[in-house]
Amino acid sequence: MSAMRSVAQRAVPRVLSSLSRQTRGMATEKQILMQINATKNIKKITSSMKMVSAAKLKGDETRLKLAGPFNSWTSCLNGEPKEVEDATFEELPQKTLIIPFTSDRGLCGGINSFITRSVKRTVSAITNQGKECDIVIIGEKGRAQLRRFVGENIIKSATDIESPGTYPLAASLTAEIIDAGAADYDAVCIIYNHYVNPALYKQMYQVVSPFVEEGQVGEPLMEYEFDGDKKELMEDMYEYMLSSQLYYTFMDAAAAEQSSRMAAMENASKNAGEMIDSLTLRYNRARQARITTELIEIISGASALDG
Repeated sequence: MSAMRSVAQRAVPRVLSSLSRQTRGMATEKQILMQINATKNIKKITSSMKMVSAAKLKGDETRLKLAGPFNSWTSCLNGEPKEVEDATFEELPQKTLIIPFTSDRGLCGGINSFITRSVKRTVSAITNQGKECDIVIIGEKGRAQLRRFVGENIIKSATDIESPGTYPLAASLTAEIIDAGAADYDAVCIIYNHYVNPALYKQMYQVVSPFVEEGQVGEPLMEYEFDGDKKELMEDMYEYMLSSQLYYTFMDAAAAEQSSRMAAMENASKNAGEMIDSLTLRYNRARQARITTELIEIISGASALDG
């Protein structure tokens, strides 16, 4: 009897230790399983967002294609847009108004960071050349980022922009920019993301300069006769040209934003899949370790009782 009591006393601590380790093991498995389920839910969301962005991109591509001919006439007066990369901005005049186009929503990759970086570079180049510049920001994300770096240059911002953009929206924004003093600047520099294809977009800038006054060198449209005051008509034409350029920029930036969001969600879904595989491997290892430990302890307890 005393021998059996001695065996039982030795077995009790082993059983308690086994239960403690089993509880900890089950908690660990439960935590890993919760992480797996949460990651699967995230993957479902990112996959859905990718499909939504792909559908929206089709519409943005169509609108961009239609907006191209509408704005093609401005290139005859302002020239073609240029890439921000490797640009010196020496062609910019003494006083420039910079209008960067960013988005109001996130989860679209580095599309807003690229514009912020381009604006910082432009402001730095203009300042080093002894020139002046101010900024009117389009988009909440650009305002949040740029006010930390060039906040003293920001004079106005427009957020919660209607999507997709329309020409009346571009015209109203142009009117607000004109009221903010755009006519007092020597040029307006629009910085935006140019859509190339679903996998590529570039940072471009377009300089829109007011028309030279009548009688000065470089006076435009001298071969035409105007019915009315030419100066007033050219001011109206400058506002129309700026609104036309802003409308096209809206379309271009929207397509680039959707392509970037689609790529970002695709990468997020891929990363979530890899994380699910890694967590599943951890879960299987923890489960196998717990089962192996339980079997060893059962066999050890049985051997102790038999001995």
